[in-house]
Amino acid sequence: MTAAEAIRAGQLGNRVWFYSNYHCNLACSYCLTDSSPMASPRLLAVDEILQLAVDAPGLGFTAFGITGGEPFLRPDLPGLLEGLCDILPTLVLSNATLFSPDLIARLLPLRDRLSIQVSLDSAENSHNDLARGGGTGATTVGAIRRLRAAGIHVRIGTTGALDPVAMDRLCRLHRDLGITDADHVVRPVVGRGRGLGFEGAVAAGLSHLPAELTITADGAFWSPFGPTVRSGRLDTDLLITRARGPLDRLAALAASLAAGTERSPLSLGIT
Repeated sequence: MTAAEAIRAGQLGNRVWFYSNYHCNLACSYCLTDSSPMASPRLLAVDEILQLAVDAPGLGFTAFGITGGEPFLRPDLPGLLEGLCDILPTLVLSNATLFSPDLIARLLPLRDRLSIQVSLDSAENSHNDLARGGGTGATTVGAIRRLRAAGIHVRIGTTGALDPVAMDRLCRLHRDLGITDADHVVRPVVGRGRGLGFEGAVAAGLSHLPAELTITADGAFWSPFGPTVRSGRLDTDLLITRARGPLDRLAALAASLAAGTERSPLSLGIT
């Protein structure tokens, strides 16, 4: 089965994910990748990403995703996003703490092809600050307002369980920010990376995760939830190959593995 056939059959996700980097300006308590200001960046070069990306449409992929770490720590990210958006629509996952007016201005030409998924776990700043660091809740909401005012498509990504009252407050907040329910993604804490010891964290192995080709500095993985890090050590249980290209080979390996894997119905909500 080809990658295009696997995508049409729903066995392989239509988005190619790239881990642009692993370092972050925050150190969230349940971070999958053990990211922090002290983490090794482990960058994927812009030229390498774009060389892979140009082959994606011909293989049946219809979108790209960028994650990390915090991707916007990279000064060259706007240029990378411009190159990716010239090929396919692109989603970036971000903590939204770095959106200066200058950065937002650089993203404006991409707003019809770019979406930014912002991490926001509660309408209460204290809840967000507990997991992510002091002041992050207010900073994040302020950035969302500026991005929306600029006409940039924003999604909200919420991690962890909220009681019904707290969830209602969060939903009322994101609606007030102009973000629809369809653009509010909620998932549990995943039992990988720093989330491994969390009470109620869900298992996330090969049989639990949808197949979504994910490329990092360390190789190609089954899912963006795959290249997780615990105490500085990379998990390789969801590693497909240490090779980082060419894309047709990586896609064929992912499609072949997906065709032979039985999966449970768990969805973690970032597709």
